[in-house]
Amino acid sequence: MRDDVISEVTKTKGRKSLYHFTRARNLPAIAHLDRLLSSYNIDPHLTGERRAGMMDVSYDELTITINAHLRIPDSMIDPSTTQEQFRSCLDRHVFFWPTVRDCLKMLDMYTRREPDEQFAILEADAYCLLSENDSAVKFSKYDSGSAPRFPHRCSYKKSLGMFLPANEFKRIINHTVPTKASEIREVLIEDQVNDLTKYLRAIYLSEADALPIRWRGLAKPLADLQNKKAK
Repeated sequence: MRDDVISEVTKTKGRKSLYHFTRARNLPAIAHLDRLLSSYNIDPHLTGERRAGMMDVSYDELTITINAHLRIPDSMIDPSTTQEQFRSCLDRHVFFWPTVRDCLKMLDMYTRREPDEQFAILEADAYCLLSENDSAVKFSKYDSGSAPRFPHRCSYKKSLGMFLPANEFKRIINHTVPTKASEIREVLIEDQVNDLTKYLRAIYLSEADALPIRWRGLAKPLADLQNKKAK
């Protein structure tokens, strides 16, 4: 990735980290593999097919829970793209949030939907993660995996064109893709993130015991993330 792009998107204080949302039950598998995998990498047979509920999948003798696809109305999908193509694209990426605020919105949504489930948020060094996964990085201006509350009022439609290769940042200019750092809502990395430990700054969760021993020094309460948002 171009150095000027990395510097631009990580320049402000609130964008020095990238945040990955997961279920606490997945942490032992993530730590064992030291990788974050796209759902396609975990189970290629599932790609494109809508998951109406979460699924437990066996991978390398480990159990990993994959989230459901949130429902997106057909009216939100651009005519150039089918629902299956769009889901298949989502399934081939690992997702990060560039701000605490947007990550906490996702946490709040899932906590309301699944009050008995424990979740965790992994904080990674944005500059290092982007620079070492350069050609695999894409940016999105919108929350790609969900639909707004009032889709008929939405000014854009979801398509494969909404995922901007990072090296094209500020080279492709249209209303569908981010044209400045503050417009980047999601950071996607294709396929997987390897050597995860070297990027991690913190892991936010309710119970540190859910973490493997070698990661417990990174444990922080979720309340600390709420405090970051307030600052």
